[in-house]
Amino acid sequence: MSFTVLIPARLASTRLPRKPLADIGGLPMVVRVARRVADAGAERIVVAADHADIVAACREHGVEVVATRADHPSGSDRLAEACTLLGLDGDARVVNVQGDEPLIAPALVRRCAELLDERPDCVMSTAAHAIESAADFANRNVVKVVLDAAGRALYFSREPIPCWRDGAPGALPEPRPLRHVGLYGYRAGFLRRFPALTPAPLERLESLEQLRVLWHGERIAVHVAEHAPGSGVDTPEDLERVRALFG
Repeated sequence: MSFTVLIPARLASTRLPRKPLADIGGLPMVVRVARRVADAGAERIVVAADHADIVAACREHGVEVVATRADHPSGSDRLAEACTLLGLDGDARVVNVQGDEPLIAPALVRRCAELLDERPDCVMSTAAHAIESAADFANRNVVKVVLDAAGRALYFSREPIPCWRDGAPGALPEPRPLRHVGLYGYRAGFLRRFPALTPAPLERLESLEQLRVLWHGERIAVHVAEHAPGSGVDTPEDLERVRALFG
């Protein structure tokens, strides 16, 4: 099985300015991510950058990079352009790893690629894990997913799903609800087609781009991991916590 890892990197960030270039143990964060996923077994690892400073940092450290437009409305649009620039075949497997995930598990990245081989009925793959606390279940910043009998996504939401009608307040349903992990595998042909799909009303309400896929009748295979992956970097506090690990 061959696949390409694409790492979208956007210089602008509200909570953490110039986030992809933030130093972690002497390396820019986006370079840390690329090196972390090297053990996933991808044929290529490519950063899709929106700024010359990111391009320069990647080249300085031997990371393959393509320069994409700076005006893309979403990461998916940036990835679609990268697929075109790289000349990826429509059946090529692509795994999207966010540029702020220096602790992502390489095995989880590979699993998303493998799912595309195993599930020809699905245009995308992603991951989830069991929620361990009622606070996370209620938290709108924690995206949840519910699955069908074949392990495909039925719906994603920021609200607690499934709703346990008869459960006690603050209790977690059994089996445990699932937290969605923002890691995606795509078939390159679908990824190039995705930006042209009409945005879904549910996507706008929930502010979850993956709902566009379901709304248009496509399917997403979901791998349920045994453990939560390492957390990403969104804030200065997150950055300091990760820096301490690379001390």
